[in-house]
Amino acid sequence: MTAHDPVLSRKASAAFPEESREAFSRAYPETPHVLHHNLQDDERLTLDALAELGAALPQSSIEYNRGDLPIGIDGKPGGNGMTIGDTIRHIATSESWAVLKNIEQAPAYRALLMDLLEELRPAIETKTGEMLTPQGFIFISSPHAVTPYHFDPEHNILLQLRGSKVMTQFPAGDTRYAPDEVHESYHLGGPRELPWTEDMMAAGTPYSIGPGEAVFVPVMAPHFVRNGPESSISLSITWRSEWSYAEAGARCFNGLVRKLGIEPKAPGRWPTSNQTKSLAFRVWRRAFGR
Repeated sequence: MTAHDPVLSRKASAAFPEESREAFSRAYPETPHVLHHNLQDDERLTLDALAELGAALPQSSIEYNRGDLPIGIDGKPGGNGMTIGDTIRHIATSESWAVLKNIEQAPAYRALLMDLLEELRPAIETKTGEMLTPQGFIFISSPHAVTPYHFDPEHNILLQLRGSKVMTQFPAGDTRYAPDEVHESYHLGGPRELPWTEDMMAAGTPYSIGPGEAVFVPVMAPHFVRNGPESSISLSITWRSEWSYAEAGARCFNGLVRKLGIEPKAPGRWPTSNQTKSLAFRVWRRAFGR
């Protein structure tokens, strides 16, 4: 199968067992937890298939770096000097970390993403409304590779397919682990990497996952990931909600206000709507075209 092969039929059985769907429904959208899945044998997720996908995606949708990184870094890490195809095929020895972004650009992988999200749609839309902007990301990592400390704006489930990893999460919305100014900078176009100090480690909660397991990550929950002793393949399925977009807009508004010397109140976590500040930012953006 190539990256562009269409998928002609939906899978016959659910990828998430019933007990995992029920656990997700109870915990979503703010409580991290481990789920189970049966996706690890999908032929679209082998190294050869992913190397083909990486070669087929536009350059803007692939990122690959050295994997021997510290938890905290200043700016983007350096490259590894290899092509994306070679990085993936030789991931066991390339000492690298690679991500294929927006896999839904390839029909076979869009079908995979949407099948998975469809199983969770009832629980998602009961809590946070319409499921918006579904996106998929695949991570291929060498043994012991580190994904540095950062946060993401999406609701996210990371499914482990091969190898093992430990994701250490920190409380979302707590300024001790992600200052408001960093949130604002990110939503106004800055990096997602976060400042790190070793004394923060004690507050992290580690979630160990292997093949057939997954971990849920709340919106903007700071985290870092450390691979186990074998190479790893993981699939991240993400989506947005009106709540997550409003939180982002409110952060942008606060960033603009802070530049005026005003100390703004941080947006509230779910179920706070944050719509007023978000709408104010949209009005400003339309008025000034930024």
